[in-house]
Amino acid sequence: MALLLAIFVGTLAAGGIYLLLRARTFDVVLGLTLLSYAVNVFIFLTGRLTVGAAPIVAGGRAPTLSSYADPLPQALVLTAIVIGFAMTAVMLAIALRAYGRTGSDHVDAARDAPDAPDDGEPRR
Repeated sequence: MALLLAIFVGTLAAGGIYLLLRARTFDVVLGLTLLSYAVNVFIFLTGRLTVGAAPIVAGGRAPTLSSYADPLPQALVLTAIVIGFAMTAVMLAIALRAYGRTGSDHVDAARDAPDAPDDGEPRR
C-alpha cells in the first residue's frame, strides 16, 4: 500500500513539474495545482494512515500513537487546500487579464504585445 501511495505522489509531482515547464499560462496554473496536490498528499501520508483510529485522545484507550491518528497533518493539509484554492483563483485571474491584454496565453506573450514597454531586448 505504501508503494502505491508513493507512486501516486510521484506521478502527481512529475505531472505538475512537466506542466510547469510548458509555455502556456493555463498549463503553468494546472501544474502548480497538481504540484500542490502532490505536496498535500505527501503531508497527509506523513501522519501515518490509521484506519478506524480516533484523532483525539479519549478515555479508555492508551494514549500512544499506535491507537490514535495524528491530527496535525490533517490540519496542515486542510489549511493548504484553502490557500491553494485562493492561489489558483488569483493566478487564473491574472492569466485571464494577461490573455485579454495580449491576445495570447503564451508565457512570454507580454513581450510581443503591441503596447508592451520597450525594455531594450530584441524581439523574437
